[in-house]
Amino acid sequence: MKSALPKILHPLGGKPMVGHALAAARELDPGQVAVVIRHERELVAEAVGQLDPAAILVDQDDVPGTGRAVQCALAALDAKAQAAAAAAGLADGEVVGDGVDGSVVVVAGDVPLLDGATLGQLLAAHHADGNAVTILTTEVDDATGYGRIVREKDTGDVLEIVEHKDATADQLEIREINSSVYVFDAATLRRGLGGLDSKNAQGEVYLTDVVAFARAEGLHVRALLADDPMLVEGVNDRVALSVLAREMNRRVVEEWQRAGVTVQDPATTWIDVDVELAPDVTLLPNTQLKGATVVATGATIGPDTTLTDVEVGVGATVVRTHGSLAVIGEGASVGPFAYLRPGTTLGRKGKIGTFVETKNAEIGEGSKVPHLSYVGDATIGEHSNIGAASVTVNYDGVHKHRTVIGSHARTGADNMFVAPVSVGDGAYTAAGSVIRRDVPAGALGVTAGQQRNIEGWVARRRPGTPAADAAAAASGTTPGLGDQAQRQLAEHNAAGAPVAPQAAAVQAEADQVPAGGADKEGKTH
Repeated sequence: MKSALPKILHPLGGKPMVGHALAAARELDPGQVAVVIRHERELVAEAVGQLDPAAILVDQDDVPGTGRAVQCALAALDAKAQAAAAAAGLADGEVVGDGVDGSVVVVAGDVPLLDGATLGQLLAAHHADGNAVTILTTEVDDATGYGRIVREKDTGDVLEIVEHKDATADQLEIREINSSVYVFDAATLRRGLGGLDSKNAQGEVYLTDVVAFARAEGLHVRALLADDPMLVEGVNDRVALSVLAREMNRRVVEEWQRAGVTVQDPATTWIDVDVELAPDVTLLPNTQLKGATVVATGATIGPDTTLTDVEVGVGATVVRTHGSLAVIGEGASVGPFAYLRPGTTLGRKGKIGTFVETKNAEIGEGSKVPHLSYVGDATIGEHSNIGAASVTVNYDGVHKHRTVIGSHARTGADNMFVAPVSVGDGAYTAAGSVIRRDVPAGALGVTAGQQRNIEGWVARRRPGTPAADAAAAASGTTPGLGDQAQRQLAEHNAAGAPVAPQAAAVQAEADQVPAGGADKEGKTH
């Protein structure tokens, strides 16, 4: 992979490759799962511990090969079984057995499309035929690099598996290949592993040599041919990873379509394997649903939306939005161009609008943050409206503080709420206010001073600019003249023209009314 990340930890479909292998194995309801690790042990061990805490971690030593990996795994499983038997108590004369019995399934960690249903079919065939070894195989057009399945002509039983580098010219023509997925009888596997060596072209201990051992003992070795080669396709580089990721996504999307989900453009829609969708969900182009995202019936997601671990309620709409670890309520609307950070909860029929960012915010039923705002570490009650360009100032450089805005509140545009601060139920705040103190229920919070106009400032301080020319044209004066010249020109014009009536100057009262006033719905402008 040419990567610092171990191959089996490279993700597709929302999980690392080894996560898909573990999920498929668990569908068999096994008595025990063992994962053999070697390269970048700590990274793989940590990942497996998170994906499947019950799995046994088995360290492979420096001896290479799949056979050695299974030797180490079986030894660990046998020791665990013997310890359990001893702990349960033994009757007089009874001795601890060899270890595990029954069937042992071996799965490669880099075959991500292999599913539990296919493993179940393989296990059922193994039991039905009474096999010592059952191999999952498939046929491919180009078998380069794969082990070839050599069958007995009359019975179709497997004679041997020959690795590519050890194959003869005739064997290289065989198109049926080994998928590295097996079911072994535990006793056969134990005896066969005991006689393995590394006398081959690669100097490795091959698990495939157990097949030859079983044949030598006269036991049944058969193969189950998988009709779909992609199920057993392995990953050896990033090109293969991307091919299998797209194929996995195609299958997931198709499965949801058949379950009643509308996917307008499957080619640009990506859905992780753990996502849950209800019937009548609509996904528009360029939508990505990741992690454990859940979307309820009637919701519409997209276009151009990425949601990770987000819960979307019935009938909600989410447009051109990036969100993670958030909850969107029934009938709510989000976007376009919204950013929902972790901890965001939007109530029923609420709204998070255009260019709005939220984080650790609880927004109640019917409340709206329509545009150009940041709401972080905040609680907003029900049916409140937050004016445009509002910010909850939650960070003092050391600690985060919370803003609380009550129900049926109306806050003005361009407000700063300096936390910790609260605005009571039914309260208003004026546009342009910096709210530093609590606003009681039903009160009006105002911090803006009275407006003062300085006449002629542009002509005096910015002469010769386009602004000065425009102001002069609007007032009927000539740009570039001084005050005395302006008066003389005015007197000259007045001598030959009627005198214009003088406009009375009226001073507006500043009665702590919000700038722009409020409309009937209580929204400030």
